[in-house]
Amino acid sequence: MKTVLFQGDSITDAGRARDGDVYNRGYGYATMVSGLLGWKYPGTYNGINRGISGNRVVDLYARIKLDCINLNPDYISILIGINDVWHEVANKNGVSADKFVKVYSMLIEETQEALPHTKIMILEPFVLHGLATDAAWDYFETETRLRGEGAKKVADTYGLPFITLQDKFNRALDQAPASFWLKDGVHPNAPGHMLIANAWMDMFEQIK
Repeated sequence: MKTVLFQGDSITDAGRARDGDVYNRGYGYATMVSGLLGWKYPGTYNGINRGISGNRVVDLYARIKLDCINLNPDYISILIGINDVWHEVANKNGVSADKFVKVYSMLIEETQEALPHTKIMILEPFVLHGLATDAAWDYFETETRLRGEGAKKVADTYGLPFITLQDKFNRALDQAPASFWLKDGVHPNAPGHMLIANAWMDMFEQIK
């Protein structure tokens, strides 16, 4: 069975269990993707969730050996970036756009060196109006876009598939308000997680 590793912050974490992966991958897109993979390709893929709430790219890099390389997955899915913005708003501990690209590049380089046969997918960070973002909306919008551009730059540099999400959430606003998709402008509700899962599956079908 091939292993799919989901990495990221609270959007990936989504309340996952810390004592095993088989029965509790959280309530978010990692579980939804695992369900879709199991339904479409029974017995072929096993999802592992190692997202940690609050993580910035520097935190993800710091645990690359324990929570990535040591697991030797066949696929790695990475969604990171919103906390690099949010932590600057909350407590002046964000990660600048330039440093975001530098550290993300180090993470990918070291992962590819250690796991040359592992396929890596990069997801775009996203933001909408909401309870957590409205007070500093201009900053959130501008800086999240810069982290998205940075993630795309890293994907292009290392020849990795890049899953766009901001445009999908923007278009989703034509069907329902932001609070339907993201409960606070950052964290998805169930439909928002499914939006991510569907975008993930569309890309996975192209690279598997």
